[in-house]
Amino acid sequence: MAVSSRQMRLLAGVAGAILWTLGWVAAFAEPMKIVVSVPGPRNISYLPIDLIGRIGADRAEGAEVRLYQVGGGAVALEELMSRNSDFAVAGLPAAMSLRLNGANVVALAAVDDLPLFVLMVRAGLRNRVKSVADLKGKVIGVNTSTLSSKTTSQQLAELVLQSGGVPPDSVRFTAAGQSWVEQSSLMISGAADALMGDEPFASRLLAERRVFFLANLADPETSRRIPGAGFLHAALETRAELVEQEPRKAEVMVRILQRTLRWVASHSPEEIVAALDIRDVQEKKYLLAALKKYRRLYSPDGKLSARQLRETDTFFRTTSGDHPGLKHFSLDGMIVDKWAGRKE
Repeated sequence: MAVSSRQMRLLAGVAGAILWTLGWVAAFAEPMKIVVSVPGPRNISYLPIDLIGRIGADRAEGAEVRLYQVGGGAVALEELMSRNSDFAVAGLPAAMSLRLNGANVVALAAVDDLPLFVLMVRAGLRNRVKSVADLKGKVIGVNTSTLSSKTTSQQLAELVLQSGGVPPDSVRFTAAGQSWVEQSSLMISGAADALMGDEPFASRLLAERRVFFLANLADPETSRRIPGAGFLHAALETRAELVEQEPRKAEVMVRILQRTLRWVASHSPEEIVAALDIRDVQEKKYLLAALKKYRRLYSPDGKLSARQLRETDTFFRTTSGDHPGLKHFSLDGMIVDKWAGRKE
């Protein structure tokens, strides 16, 4: 039967009304709520996560990301496994430690392209600590570990100590947190003799003559002594059950991270710092200096690098020693790359 022009106009009007209604509903739909536990705030290794809300990367994907900032990667992972967060951003070696101890945690995407850690010593010990060997019997600050997961910071500290002939059980480790307030307080108060700390806090403490550097992972002289020194530090992780039960949420979170990383790659250090709206003049100054110094710090696309994963496996196996579960442990078994992808 032929359709009259009047009927065509009527149908077009109905279709338009339906499309308008769907668009209106979509515009006012409740955004997907996502909670991410992450060390910080404004720790340079995790800075892209701080930027998500600032640049609207979550809103662009129809989501709302809330950050749960904690004192270390192991704590971020503990919040993840306790279901206080949907995702964690933490050192991949810390997630591997958790997995080795029975937790079904998986890694979805890369955040960093360069691990930044500095072993610094209180300035007052300059005449007594000339090398790593002199740290025997001292108190060493590391990012906060938990009973089920050893932070990447502590794993690295143990490797550096061993490289200097210092058994890890001959020092005392203390929690340092992963913010300027926590790490600077530890050094200035003298609560620790040395700290395996983070940028830009390390450079600021050095400039203020509060510490001196004993080892810097960004320095080839240090990294060549560390097996797997090119490991993947900050990565996006979640529970395996979330990937199975809420794959859409996992996919959206990966897209949010990738959008943020692309924004970082296409903006200057000055623009990145401006987006963070930092009010503390000194904090802004040292963060900007660190971003200029370490230009290849972040992954440009979130893809998991085969080279980095090999380095991470070497690093973790070296730090884990004779753990009974290491023989059957597989890093590849905890990688879910279906959304971020892989590269060499």
